[in-house]
Amino acid sequence: MASTTTLANDEFDRNMPRICGVCGDKASGFHFNAMTCEGCKGFFRRSMKRKASFTCPFNGSCTITKDNRRHCQACRLKRCVDIGMMKEFILTDEEVQRKKDLIQRRKDEEAQREAQRPRLSEEQSQVIATLVEAHHKTYDDSYSDFNRFRPPVREGPVTRSASRAASLHSLSDASSDSFSHSPENVWQGGSPDSDDDGSKLSMLPHLADLVSYSIQKVIGFAKMIPGFRELTAEDQIALLKSSAIEVIMLRSNQSFNLEDMSWSCGGPDFKYCVNDVTKAGHTLELLEPLVKFQVGLKKLNLHEEEHVLLMAICLLSPDRPGVQDHGRIETLQDHLSETLQAYIQLHHPGGRLVYAKMIQKLADLRSLNEEHSKQYRSLSFQPEHSMQLTPLVLEVFGSEVS
Repeated sequence: MASTTTLANDEFDRNMPRICGVCGDKASGFHFNAMTCEGCKGFFRRSMKRKASFTCPFNGSCTITKDNRRHCQACRLKRCVDIGMMKEFILTDEEVQRKKDLIQRRKDEEAQREAQRPRLSEEQSQVIATLVEAHHKTYDDSYSDFNRFRPPVREGPVTRSASRAASLHSLSDASSDSFSHSPENVWQGGSPDSDDDGSKLSMLPHLADLVSYSIQKVIGFAKMIPGFRELTAEDQIALLKSSAIEVIMLRSNQSFNLEDMSWSCGGPDFKYCVNDVTKAGHTLELLEPLVKFQVGLKKLNLHEEEHVLLMAICLLSPDRPGVQDHGRIETLQDHLSETLQAYIQLHHPGGRLVYAKMIQKLADLRSLNEEHSKQYRSLSFQPEHSMQLTPLVLEVFGSEVS
């Protein structure tokens, strides 16, 4: 019993050489119930279909080899039968044709599926490569330039916004796409900063430099978006002024940490929590939905290619205030949207909702942009604070685009 099992395993060991059971030549597989070469397969089929009758010219016990298999057809056919070849396994001409038709039909169906499979055009692939390169050139994930900013200062009294913001790190689960709490539900009290010491915004200089630096990088990224430089200077400025803070919020998701709801940009000095941003003059009306946005975006687990396409789509929005050539910008944005959808279909099989969720993030950004503008105006109206801002921040956020 043991030897039979071993033999069975050997017979089906794919690493063992396949030998024709009739002549010892290299076998091509099982044919008519036995392992044979193509030559002996054809010989057996022809003999059975012709109902051939052979006579051995010798003593009826010829040894059949690869070299002499043509010398004695009788012993060759006897050897075929001896190793188990059966005429019942031979298909009729009609069955052979049906089998060929079936194989061809399967090939045609596979070719059709391949033709229908989503793929990126050469132009779309080039656009993605260009945007990824643009992002790499304008986003330094070592954050080495942060050392050149005015240093972060985290001392000073703890304001009401700051103390309430300190608990935001516990909202990881609540801050998902299903989050529905309002600031009034989570933090009881009056207006966010009614009792804050507004003159002590210790983090404002550092974060003003960080935002100014980020605006420069967004401008650099925009200039490398295919078609952006061909727009009029007025439209380029209008797009950049109105979308800069949104693209910055998208960019910052790369450094956002779900574990503690912070933005980690290198060393401990450049790890920013919500508390730090309140010390730059922003309140929870902006920071709560901002954290919710960052958590939701992070949980989408976007590929870098999807992330850069989303930034470019955000920047090239034809409905921005001050835009003149709406049609041209809409065409550019449509091409980017089509590229994003094609990429998602190719790399997220079954992920039909990914694109819809990404577009929803753009709508969320509009609300964040509006709240940021309101808080920025309140901040900039106070000379002791506006003097801490950089000329670029004042230029981009300081005046509405007419």
